Amino acid sequence: MTLTIVTMALQVYGIPNCGTCKKALKWLDANGIDYDFINTKEHSPTREQITDWVTTLTAKPMRNTSGMSYRALGEEKKTWSDATWIDAFTEDAMLLKRPLFVKAGKAVLVGFRASETELQEKLAS
Repeated sequence: MTLTIVTMALQVYGIPNCGTCKKALKWLDANGIDYDFINTKEHSPTREQITDWVTTLTAKPMRNTSGMSYRALGEEKKTWSDATWIDAFTEDAMLLKRPLFVKAGKAVLVGFRASETELQEKLAS
């Protein structure tokens, strides 16, 4: 019997004109890390994906608090549960903080403010 291990490239969810996404992709390229970039404006994540990400990371760090979509939400957003955030993220992918990194099907990091050591640990193969 032969065991075949399939390695999946790192997936990076974001939008092409996002400065933080550009910075992250430049870092990945400089570090020789293979990745697939998924433009969330063209390919919104599924409810199942978002639910998995929120289960792993919780909704709070996934909120794009500087975006117009977030600012347009009412004050009640401050009391929303993770389940309510899953609904909101599913409705409007622009509410998701960018970039969001998924490795082997699991969310490992959101945003790009980690230390160099943490980036290597979480994003390198």
